[in-house]
Amino acid sequence: MQSKPILTVTETTRIIEAARAEAERNQWLVAIAVVDDGGHPLGVLRLDGCAPIGAYIATEKARTAALGRRETKQYEDMINGGRTAFLSAPLAGTLEGGIPVIVDGQVVGAVGVSGVKPDQDAQIARAGVQSV
Repeated sequence: MQSKPILTVTETTRIIEAARAEAERNQWLVAIAVVDDGGHPLGVLRLDGCAPIGAYIATEKARTAALGRRETKQYEDMINGGRTAFLSAPLAGTLEGGIPVIVDGQVVGAVGVSGVKPDQDAQIARAGVQSV
């Protein structure tokens, strides 16, 4: 039987706080979501002033990154590159801003961010990922 690390409340909190610090340092009003390796929400934070839909989009970006085992920007690039059939895939968060959390070569979850420009969403998500 294989074993792998999992995200606990401790890591989830650390990720959200690191992502929040990056967002606040830049004065970006965003939502931040952390999911486990199956895409199930572990934590969501919507900063004051972020549109309510941000929490939904952030969660879907995180879910897509976890299930797909890759950054969501790769899906966006495929679609924008002409692979429009991928739009029928059962993933709702195929926009930049979802980053998997990888520990010892295993995807253990993901972070999704929504609320600012795509590369800024990804910057915030990466700050969260780098905290673990």
